[in-house]
Amino acid sequence: MARTVVIAEDEAIVRLDLREILEESGFEVVGETGRGDEAVALAKEHQPDLVILDIKMPGLDGLAAAREINAGRRSAVLILTAFSQRNLIEEARDAGALAYLVKPFQQEELLPAIEVALGRFTEMQALEAENASLSEDKRTLEQQLETRRWVDRAKGKLMDELHLSESEAFSFIRQTAMNKRTTMREVAESVVEGRLAPEAS
Repeated sequence: MARTVVIAEDEAIVRLDLREILEESGFEVVGETGRGDEAVALAKEHQPDLVILDIKMPGLDGLAAAREINAGRRSAVLILTAFSQRNLIEEARDAGALAYLVKPFQQEELLPAIEVALGRFTEMQALEAENASLSEDKRTLEQQLETRRWVDRAKGKLMDELHLSESEAFSFIRQTAMNKRTTMREVAESVVEGRLAPEAS
């Protein structure tokens, strides 16, 4: 099945470009708007795999819309911006954006940014599912953050040393945890400490 996308961009020409690129790449655009408040409504209605949000929009800006969409944890969020200032990028990340792209962008920049956002969203869901399966007393916010830190370090090591992509590195950690009936954190610690690595194919 085609992955679904909602586009929220107040410039009609940019919105049209996005729709064309996405549809040519096999995505299904299930909604589009030029307003942030409508983007939130469309995301709730369609629950798409991905929401692309411009930062500057009437009704609700992209960062506020990202916070509302991210609260439901149903869609990955990619932020579009004409501004590359560091503080805006950090605000976008804090609002729940999993990737961002500076306008004007090329098609070859858009698709990798989308894959990063979708891949990170899958990771977040997997980590949340693992945390939810732990007993209540073990599920503190600090432990969730600690798990995330270990997984990120392990991914970085696998990417640097074995030239795996981010999604391949995460898949190895998740699959190993499932196979060994252990947590992703324990697998990640073993990777970081050099006690575990993928077998050469």
